[in-house]
Amino acid sequence: MQEKNVRPISGYIVLLVWLAMVAGAVYLFTSHRVLLAMLLAVLAVFTMIGFFFINPNGSVVLTLFGEYKGSVKHNGFFWVNPFFAKKSISLRARNFESERVKVNDKRGNPILISVITVWRVKDTFKAAFDVDKYEHFVMVQSDAAVRHLAGIYSYDNFDDEQEEITLRSGMEEINHALERELGERLSIAGIEVMESRIGYLAYAEEIASAMLKRQQAEAIVAARFKIVEGAVSMVEMALEDLSKKDIIHLDEDKKAAMVSNLMVVLCADKEATPVLNTGTLHQ
Repeated sequence: MQEKNVRPISGYIVLLVWLAMVAGAVYLFTSHRVLLAMLLAVLAVFTMIGFFFINPNGSVVLTLFGEYKGSVKHNGFFWVNPFFAKKSISLRARNFESERVKVNDKRGNPILISVITVWRVKDTFKAAFDVDKYEHFVMVQSDAAVRHLAGIYSYDNFDDEQEEITLRSGMEEINHALERELGERLSIAGIEVMESRIGYLAYAEEIASAMLKRQQAEAIVAARFKIVEGAVSMVEMALEDLSKKDIIHLDEDKKAAMVSNLMVVLCADKEATPVLNTGTLHQ
């Protein structure tokens, strides 16, 4: 079966009939026709059961003795057969943040991860009858999706030249993949996934310090690489300027010594200590 939208009778029309019934019951009671008054009063009370209202972005699923009769998605005041069972289902967007779970990524490293999902009920029939407690279904399937997602991607690349999508660097692609997987899982319950993204991501405590040292080492190596690259350019520029301006003529040995001294000065992590040469250039 599929969702069937229905629009019941306006509650205001039946309310006028109900008021007339109440007035009639009072009139019959004052006229000492007690039996008729009691019957009309019971009928009025029974009629009251059929009244209900729906707020904006709300819905009511109607069933009659176990048979699905339709869903009301229009907001307003309505009346239906008093024997109808009415189940309210909200159509509003909802936020769900999963708990931080410890899982292993593609490389087997333990990580902590959680997701934030924005969802809403799209098909009231599936939400009411295809699953038991659709809110709990969202929680369980979100947990399963994040565990599966973490298992097929690495937390980070150990080699910066790799172009593999990771949980840390490929957030946009990962979030799209998470939305697709959650959408497929939750469609069984008639739920639409509006947005899903990783809310928390970190290494587990047992390897966090080791991974922090690795990241610090990578940062140091990257900084040293930039320093050496700049130092080489500066030495090359100095030798070219000395040669063009004919300031001094250096043989290959003197060039090697000059390059060595400049590289030490430019690449050292501490300030160089100057040494005053009081002799000749060859001493």
